[in-house]
Amino acid sequence: MATRNPRREALRILKDFKIAPASATVPVISRFEETEPRGVTRVTSLVYDAVRYILVTDDTIEDDVQSLKELIETSYPGLKGEAVRNPNERGFDTYGLPYKFRDVYAFKVLPKTVRLDRELAARFPDFTRATIQKYIKAGYVKVNGKVVAKPSADVSDVSEITLETPEKADFSDKELPILYMDDSVIVVNKPAGILTHSKGVMSDEFTVADFFRRYTAHGLDTNRPGIVHRLDRDTSGVIMGARTDEAAQSLKKQFANRSVKKSYIAVVDGTPKLPEAVIDLPIGRNPSAPSTFRVDAAGKSALTTYKVLESDGQRSLVALKPKTGRTHQLRVHMQYIGTPIAGDRVYNTKKSSDRLYLHAEMLELTLPGSERRTFAAAVPEEFHKKIHA
Repeated sequence: MATRNPRREALRILKDFKIAPASATVPVISRFEETEPRGVTRVTSLVYDAVRYILVTDDTIEDDVQSLKELIETSYPGLKGEAVRNPNERGFDTYGLPYKFRDVYAFKVLPKTVRLDRELAARFPDFTRATIQKYIKAGYVKVNGKVVAKPSADVSDVSEITLETPEKADFSDKELPILYMDDSVIVVNKPAGILTHSKGVMSDEFTVADFFRRYTAHGLDTNRPGIVHRLDRDTSGVIMGARTDEAAQSLKKQFANRSVKKSYIAVVDGTPKLPEAVIDLPIGRNPSAPSTFRVDAAGKSALTTYKVLESDGQRSLVALKPKTGRTHQLRVHMQYIGTPIAGDRVYNTKKSSDRLYLHAEMLELTLPGSERRTFAAAVPEEFHKKIHA
């Protein structure tokens, strides 16, 4: 028994309706899909010559256009168009053609204009709309053979649209210093300048998440495999990753309920008025610069303990312990008390520096299914040199 070829059958029907010429071949059909909304009924959607057609094989319609539209509505709601007349009848408006002992109908769909990013999101549901917009702006999308770089551009829903995603960069030769690893977690010493994870699929730079991907089964379908907390790009030091979903759940819970203890070392410009103190000031997003934060009475509570370890009058080495985990918390708090962290390009306008002098020195938490542990990364030598420069 011969195997059924749906595309070949669809092309045969197009030819019978005189829509396609006798010389047409299967490759001229695109965006082909077939459904069976009821029993012996078959509904096929395809695009031929930049026009979308719905082909319906059914024995109950009995040449009634309204019944045809109602059946199509069950599989493709909201389509507008017209039934294609039987080309073999002269003087009569009939629509059905006999095909393999049943009747077949062709419905020509009226094209509609849609935004390019919305149409791509419908055609490529595995990508978020934000990702699709980035691809469009980067020039990876062609409409009818021409690059279109504007997400809001109007296109026809039957346009030929191609998306050529960039190849993922190979980071197999990149390494990070591993401080500890077991079956549940991995701990590394992140150098300054490396992102914890990419901000989207367009990123082509090495991140901590790229390194964790080799060792984890958690979040592999995202751009954050293994990630349970983060450090700013310019902050160095201890960062932990989860190797399993169960470990990720345990670690995220500890970070959320603030049972994780963190300690940082920083070099700040100037010397705090008090050798040690608690900074209890709420932090909120800065409306005039939405990517930054500031001390704000209407913001979220933020608590930081600091202690001066060493000072030469111009700069000070301080230990910082955040009790909360607000974005940019340490940087905002130290700037607010008049001793911004050296090298902070956002919150310190006093002097330029070769790096942000903030280092995550210690992380203490309970390992999944195990005991409480502390992990430490030695303070970079340049921190001490900065004080005595």
